[in-house]
Amino acid sequence: MTDVDESGKGTAAHGKRVGWVELYLDLVFVFAVAQVAHGVVADPHWMRAAAALGLFATLWWTWIGFAVLYNRRGDDSRAADRLFVLAGTIPCGIAATQAHHVFEGHPAVFAVAMAGVRLILAAAHRWPARPGLDQSRISWGYAVSAVLFGVSAIFPYTWVLWVFALLQEAGFLLLGDRRRRHRGESPQRPSPADQWRVLLKPPSDPNLAVDSAHLAERFGLFMILLLGELVITVGTAALERPADDVAYWASLVAGLVMAGALWWLYFSSAARIYERMLDLSGGNPALAYSLYAVGHLFPAFALLLIAAGVNLSLHESPPQAAVWFTTIGLAMYLAGTRVFSVPGRPHWYTSLARGAALAATVCLAFLGRVLPAPVVVVVIAAWAVGSAVVSAGIRHRALDRMGDDPVAFLRDIQEQRLRRATEGRVPPNR
Repeated sequence: MTDVDESGKGTAAHGKRVGWVELYLDLVFVFAVAQVAHGVVADPHWMRAAAALGLFATLWWTWIGFAVLYNRRGDDSRAADRLFVLAGTIPCGIAATQAHHVFEGHPAVFAVAMAGVRLILAAAHRWPARPGLDQSRISWGYAVSAVLFGVSAIFPYTWVLWVFALLQEAGFLLLGDRRRRHRGESPQRPSPADQWRVLLKPPSDPNLAVDSAHLAERFGLFMILLLGELVITVGTAALERPADDVAYWASLVAGLVMAGALWWLYFSSAARIYERMLDLSGGNPALAYSLYAVGHLFPAFALLLIAAGVNLSLHESPPQAAVWFTTIGLAMYLAGTRVFSVPGRPHWYTSLARGAALAATVCLAFLGRVLPAPVVVVVIAAWAVGSAVVSAGIRHRALDRMGDDPVAFLRDIQEQRLRRATEGRVPPNR
């Protein structure tokens, strides 16, 4: 992986490289998430989209389990680490083939496969690693999840056990330092600047630190693979259209332009800021959890929703939900990657403008009442390009202002807020 300095020259990034076996694992997960997207296309209703989100979240936390495992202890030179990942591809592949059965109300085989994955992760975390790295709690947590998924195969309310399993997984993965409140000390809500200061502080136990370069590249590669689903969707539809269908070819180009704009929105701004903050924090696991494990969930799912919407829009008789999937997916992506956020400018009208931009993104779907769906795709693609242009300027200024000390950057923001509060313009905690 390479970083780009201010002169535009590439410099080698320090940190662990993504292993070849991890890329092989990604191929299995791409197949799995593609089945989730196809499930939405097969039955384009909002209940199906909500079920797809739950199914995607299950696969997402499974993938994160392997990403965190390899980030902290994985090594391509160790046969045991490679074997654990390769073993995990088998139940993951089985789960991918069963995704459509989950939509149909038959989740038993999928649940058993997810239980098998977690048994492998539990065993991997029990395997001797480097000195000082105690992962027994993670191992026991995955064992509990395996039991919950196994029981869900015969339990009528499957989703309840899945939610509980995923929530408890979120509690033990990427653990950070825990603040202890002394007896008699009254709870006090920290300011946003104080919260960021804690997140940007290196962990007291170096063994808990994550490798920022590896994690950033890991998530970046997965986002690329999800963008590939959009490209494949657009390209596959071309096989069934005549060469003289001008409207389709315009929407085909628009779909590819939209994919490029979505790439630009993430990799030219958000990805760089996330990696820099995590690197300057010394690999704080709580910050990694906030930026990547949770912060990337909805943008990643948004790419699948956009792919499903574009796919449906290119059908000869697109359903009404097609353009809504596309616009809502784009709004989720813009919000999740914080495209319109303006660091250091805590004015009320910036928040209002950001909300208006996201609302306008969703409302582009109303054009489907007067324009054909492929034409709406062209308009949405143009909107995505405009968002990328706006984001480029905002993010460039944010990176310049952040420099090498994000704590000082955030402290300046808080001082600006306090100054305005003193002057009676905005409340201090707004």
